[in-house]
Amino acid sequence: MTKLTLGPLLYHWPAARRRDFYAKIADEAPFDSVYLGEVVCGKRLPWYEKDLPEIAERLRRAGKEVVFSTPALVSERRDVALIERLCAAGETVEINDLAALPIAGGKPFVCGPLLNVFNEGALDVVRRFGASRIGLPIELSRESIAHLAAHNAQGETEVLVFGREPLAIAQRCYHARAFDLHKDNCQFVCESPADGLEVTDLDGRPLLALNGTQTLSYAFVAPLDELVGLAAAGVSHFRLSSQSLDMPAIARVYRDILDHVINAEEGLVRLRAFTGALPLVDGYVHGNAGMVWQAATRAQAISAQNASF
Repeated sequence: MTKLTLGPLLYHWPAARRRDFYAKIADEAPFDSVYLGEVVCGKRLPWYEKDLPEIAERLRRAGKEVVFSTPALVSERRDVALIERLCAAGETVEINDLAALPIAGGKPFVCGPLLNVFNEGALDVVRRFGASRIGLPIELSRESIAHLAAHNAQGETEVLVFGREPLAIAQRCYHARAFDLHKDNCQFVCESPADGLEVTDLDGRPLLALNGTQTLSYAFVAPLDELVGLAAAGVSHFRLSSQSLDMPAIARVYRDILDHVINAEEGLVRLRAFTGALPLVDGYVHGNAGMVWQAATRAQAISAQNASF
């Protein structure tokens, strides 16, 4: 059976809001696995680190696997110490930086999508280091995903299927610079807006979202019409990214599509009830530009074809 996973919360939410969010996930959401921890900026972790054990325990009592995500850029001693501490405690960790592979010491881990496993050679390398689950990069087409899933038939393969797509991460904080602040004195301005700071193109159209040192797509990936096919091709885990939306309800939409309770078209109608006018994209999985919403193009073509009869 395919499994739903909730990716790590990439944004800097207040501790109380974070606790409430995960309480709702534990009590109401059909996720099999939940990722906790800080991927983007280690300065944020002290704000909520003390809550993580309690959050993790509540999720486990609800029957959910807990995976602790580690930084996308291992650049300070505290990052190394965090990974060492988690591994020593026997926790399952998600590694998002190649520098963390030797720190894990050969213990089983989840290979995060930021490690850029684009081919069989890279997949074999992380498997040799101990990866039991491979999170594939967002840029892969369905053919490439199927090929790598087949190559990873003895392990687990995960793809991102909902949320803003992580495009880049840097040492500099452009979110802070947008407010004329330095990274060392950022005043944690990345706390607002809740799901990232909107960046527009020269014509004023939303294009990207800044989240501290991270750049995300403004649009939300949602390849609903490919879910069943990806599962048949060997994808075992389908990741939804944590957003300030009704994540339990959105997860039920995905669960129902994967369980063949509803089709992709009905799923889109239900999803739109929660995303509203937020733009959706599915270009990468179709081998197209990532910002394309190919499902809409196909729907228009079908409507035009039907109208011709």
